[in-house]
Amino acid sequence: MRLKVRIAALTAVVVVAGGLAAWASTAEGQSSPDVSGQAVVTRPAATPASSRPAATPASSRPPAGPVIEVAGAPRGVKAKGAVLADAATGQVLWGRDVDTERPMASITKVMTALLVLEGGDLGREIRVPKAAQSYAWSYGGESAGLHPGDVLTVQELLEALLLPSGADAAYTLANAYGPGMSAFLARMNATAAQMGMAHTHFTSPDGLPYPTETATYSTPSDMLKLGLAAMRYPVFRSMVDLRFYHLPKGPGHHQYWWDNTDDLIGSYPGAVGIKTGYTDNAGHCLLFEAVRSGRALIGVVLDSPATGPGAGAQDAERMLNWGFGLRSSG
Repeated sequence: MRLKVRIAALTAVVVVAGGLAAWASTAEGQSSPDVSGQAVVTRPAATPASSRPAATPASSRPPAGPVIEVAGAPRGVKAKGAVLADAATGQVLWGRDVDTERPMASITKVMTALLVLEGGDLGREIRVPKAAQSYAWSYGGESAGLHPGDVLTVQELLEALLLPSGADAAYTLANAYGPGMSAFLARMNATAAQMGMAHTHFTSPDGLPYPTETATYSTPSDMLKLGLAAMRYPVFRSMVDLRFYHLPKGPGHHQYWWDNTDDLIGSYPGAVGIKTGYTDNAGHCLLFEAVRSGRALIGVVLDSPATGPGAGAQDAERMLNWGFGLRSSG
C-alpha cells in the first residue's frame, strides 16, 4: 500500500430499489476557509461535548427532482471498475463492470468509520496501543503517525483514519469498538450484508492486502451504497472535505498534522470527499462526491492504472466533468 506519512507529530441503511437514495446534510465543526476556499480545521485538544457534531445520520429525503438526460459517456476513464450516480435521486448515469468484484484498498476504512459512527460516543477517549504502530508498518500501510500511549478521542481517531488514511487509527478503533479485531471484522461483514452489499467481504478494517491481495473486495455498486450511507452523517462529511487537520498538543497526546490523501479536495471545484485507496493489486481507487449548482454527484473508481499518485482523481474528474455537463429534463 502506498505509504504516505505526512505528520507534524512535532516530535519530528441504504438499499437499492430502482435506484440509490442519498441524503442532504451540512458539515459541522470549527472550520475556516483558506485562500482556495477549501475548509481547514484546527481543533482544541479537548473539544467540549456540546460543540461536537452529533454522531447521528441526517434524515433521508425521498428521491425527487428532474431526471438527468444521459448522452454519451465520459471519455478517457481508465479505471477497470467505475460508477457515477446522481446523489439526490439515485439515478445511475454511467458505469463500467459495476458488479465485478475487485480489491478496494483503503476505501475499506469508510466501513470502519461507519461502524464507529453507529456506535456513537465520539468524545470517548482511547489509548493508542503499542501494537497499532507496528501493525501499520509491518503490513506496509499508510500511517497517521500515532504515538503509542497517546490518549485521543474517537473523533480525533476518525480524523486520523480518514484524512491521512492511517492503518494505525483503523487498528485502534477496530479493537476498541469490536471489541477486538475478530469481533469488529464480523460486524463489518454483517453490516455489509444488511446493506445489501452482496459482493463485498472484509478481512481487515483498513483494506491492507492480507491474508491475500484480494481477500478484501467489493464492487463499484456496493461501494456506492457505502458512500451514500456514510455521507448521511454530518460529522463524517465535516471530516472528509478537509484539506488537512491540525490537533494541537494537549494533555495525554502529542501534536498532529494530517493531510487529506484525496487529490480532489482543494483542487476540484465542489469536491466534498470521500476516500482514497491504493495497493499494488487494487490500483488507484477513489470514492468521491462533488456538488455544483445544486447537483450532487457521487461515484467510485476501482483499479485506475498506476500512472501517478493522482490516477484515481484524474478518472473521477473526467466522470464528474461529464456528469455536470449533462442536462436535466423537467
